[in-house]
Amino acid sequence: MANTRIGILGGTFNPVHLGHLILAQDALEIFELSRVLFVPCDKPPHKDASAVIPGTHRLAMLQAALHGNPDFEICDLELRRGGTTYTVDTMRELTKLYRNTELVFIIGVDTLPELHLWHEIEALLKMCRFVTMARPGFDLKTQSEEKIKLPAPWPKTLLSQMAGGHTANISSSDIRHRIAEEMSIRYLVPTPVELYITEQNLYQG
Repeated sequence: MANTRIGILGGTFNPVHLGHLILAQDALEIFELSRVLFVPCDKPPHKDASAVIPGTHRLAMLQAALHGNPDFEICDLELRRGGTTYTVDTMRELTKLYRNTELVFIIGVDTLPELHLWHEIEALLKMCRFVTMARPGFDLKTQSEEKIKLPAPWPKTLLSQMAGGHTANISSSDIRHRIAEEMSIRYLVPTPVELYITEQNLYQG
């Protein structure tokens, strides 16, 4: 039996913003997690890698954003591994690192209908518990087994692990656009992240 329950939140974090932190805090409380690991990827398989700044900057912004919060930690495993990252490979490593621990993989509801496209998704679903959090513009109530194009019992299992929370309509792409257009990102990212972006002249277009 697992002694602890750790949440896993993967992403490019390009940059990390308050929406990520709010989602992680909600998941921590709703699913009674002992802590949340933020796992920044190196090269995302489903996104335009050309828009993703180097991992050193994204890692530094995560460190600035999470500083002083004992419930949130960073796992740089994917950045150290380098290259295109598949979640199943990361979870195989994490299950070895965190024995006697229930690993809970956190996704947004917008990702739910895309899970069938993930590399070795059925192996991944057997490896850890998936929980789905609400996201702006996506209604949890409209999700159905038909929309989750996976064999039984996965659609029913996934739908039973959904939760609402404080949805914040913030996106990394909008933040990057605002910076390029010389608009304010105040109240969208933690202040230390805003300072880092300014000091390093990131996302200037």
